[in-house]
Amino acid sequence: MRRWRLLSLISALSLVLVACGGQGVSPSGSGTSVTPTSSAPTSTGPFTAMTYPSGGPADCSYGGEFSQIKATDEHTVEFTLCYPDPAFLAKLAFASNEIHDTASLEADMANHLILAKPNGTGPYMLDQWQRGDHISLKANPNYWGEKAKAANLEFRWNAESAARLVELQAATVDGIDNPGPNDMDTISNDSQLQLLPREALNTFYLGFTNTHDPWSNPKVRQALAMGIDRKRIVDNFYPKGSEVATHFTPCNVPFGCEGADWYDFNATAAKQMLSDAGFPNGFSTVIYYRDVVRGYLPDPNVVAQEVQSQLKDNLGITATIQVMESADFLDASSKGELTGLYLLGWGADFPDPVNFLDYHFNNPNNVQFGKIDKSITEPLQTAAQTLDETARKTAYGKANDAIKAFVPMVPIAHGASAAAYKADVTGAQASPLTSEWFATMDPAGRDTFVWMQNAEPISLYCGDETDGETLRICEQINEPLYQYEVGGVKPIPALATSCDPNTDGTVWTCKLREGVTFHNGAAFDANDVVESFALQWDAKHPLHIGRQALFEYWGGLWGATLNPPPAPAG
Repeated sequence: MRRWRLLSLISALSLVLVACGGQGVSPSGSGTSVTPTSSAPTSTGPFTAMTYPSGGPADCSYGGEFSQIKATDEHTVEFTLCYPDPAFLAKLAFASNEIHDTASLEADMANHLILAKPNGTGPYMLDQWQRGDHISLKANPNYWGEKAKAANLEFRWNAESAARLVELQAATVDGIDNPGPNDMDTISNDSQLQLLPREALNTFYLGFTNTHDPWSNPKVRQALAMGIDRKRIVDNFYPKGSEVATHFTPCNVPFGCEGADWYDFNATAAKQMLSDAGFPNGFSTVIYYRDVVRGYLPDPNVVAQEVQSQLKDNLGITATIQVMESADFLDASSKGELTGLYLLGWGADFPDPVNFLDYHFNNPNNVQFGKIDKSITEPLQTAAQTLDETARKTAYGKANDAIKAFVPMVPIAHGASAAAYKADVTGAQASPLTSEWFATMDPAGRDTFVWMQNAEPISLYCGDETDGETLRICEQINEPLYQYEVGGVKPIPALATSCDPNTDGTVWTCKLREGVTFHNGAAFDANDVVESFALQWDAKHPLHIGRQALFEYWGGLWGATLNPPPAPAG
C-alpha cells in the first residue's frame, strides 16, 4: 500500500471554511482541528434501484474490468465483468473499495469535506482530527459486528523509529509500527513489551521515468540494473529476515517469481553498458525520496546516501539528494514528474501478482515509470483474466522476463518489519498487509488505545489515496463488501454476507448485510455500493473528485476508467 496532491488537505480545509462558514472546522494552535458535524440521515423515500451505466452495459472495448454494476434490490448488487477475474474477492476487500453513504458523498465530495468528514459503517467513528498532532476516534455504538474493545482509539505519529520506541517504553502509547532494525532485539528482551514480526510482503525499488532522459535509453536502464549492489544494501541497512529482490513481486506470493532472476551485480559490465549508451564518464542526476520509514525502507536517509555512493563508485554517476514532503513526493512520482531517480516501494494489499505487477506496469492511472512495453502488458493482461493456474504461471514468467529486459525500475529488497505493543495488550496484530484491525485489541481495559505510526494520514477518504498509513485509519472507519481476516490475507464477508460468481466467473452477485447503518444513522443499501464504485469508475461522474482525482488504485485493480480525459498532447 502507498502513494498523491491537487490540493493539500490544509488547503482543502481552507476551502471548506469558505464554503461552509467554518462549520465543523476551526483553527486550533499551530494545526487545524477537524470535528465532524452531526447531520441527520436524509430520507430518500421508497427504494429505487440504481444501475451504472444507466443506459445499459458498457462496451468492454474501453479496456476496464466492469461492464455494469447494478442494484437488483435493496440488499443485492450484481457486478457484470468483461472477463473472469481470479482475484475478484481479494480486490473487493481492499480499502479503496470502501462503501460510503450516497447522501454524504453528494453533500461533501465537491467541497472536499469528505477528506476529513468520513461517514462510514466501521467499528470506530471520527471524533476529532487535530492536524499535526493526533486523530481521535470513538467506538461506534451501533456497529453491526463485534463492538470495539476500547472506547476510544487515538492515532499519533513520529517519523523517528527511536522516538516511537521511547513512547512505547514510557507507556504513553500502546502500540507502534515499524520499530527500527536496531530496536527489535531491545523490544524482544523487554518483558514489558511484545514484538510481532511481519512477513516481508513488500518491495523496495529504485524508480525513474523513462519519458525523461537519460532513462529513455534502455542501455542506461540496464547499466543501472547491473550497477547497484543490492545485497550490500540489504546486508547493511535491513533487519534480519529481509531478502534481496530477485523479482518485483516477493516470492512468497503465488506466481511471484516465475521467470529469470534479476541481474547479478557487475560493476565492470555496468560501466561498459553505460559507456555504450554514450555516457563513458557518467552524468549528473538527483535522488528524490521522502523521509518516511516503511517496512520496505527502514532507513531512507542512509539508503539514499548508499545509493548515491554506489552510483558514483560503480557507474561514475554524480547524484545529489533531495528530500521531499511525503504527499508532494508521491504525487510527483505518480504523475511521472520526477526527472531523476527516486526511492519508493510497495506493500501488499492482497497476495496476488496483480497487486504488484498490474498496479505498477499495467495501470492506466499510474504513469510513474513512463511508457511500459507491450511485452510486459500483454502477458499481464492474460494472467489477470484467466482462471487457469497453468496459464497464469506461464504468463507471469513471460511478464517477469520482459520486465527484466525492459528495466522499468530496479527492484532491490523485500524488507522484514514488525509492530510492537505493550505486553498487556491482548489481540495484538502485525498484519502482513499492514491493515491492523484495532477494534479487536484490548489495552488491558484502558478506555483509549493509542497507536503511533510513522506519519500523519493524508485524508480520510481512501478511494483516492495510496499511502499505507492513510489506508490503515480508513479501515477503522469505513468498510468494503469484503475485508481481510484479522491478522491475515484471506478475504471474508463484511458489508456483504456473500459474493458468488456465475459458472464462467463473469457475473458476481453480492448479498448485502441488512440492518447496517452509517455513523450518522443513514441506512446502508445497494445504491450506496453502486455510487461508491461508479464515481471512481467514470471520469465524467460528477463526484469523480476525491483529493486529486487520480484514483490510482482503480486502475491497478479494475483497469481503465469510463470516459477518460484525453491524453496530454505530445
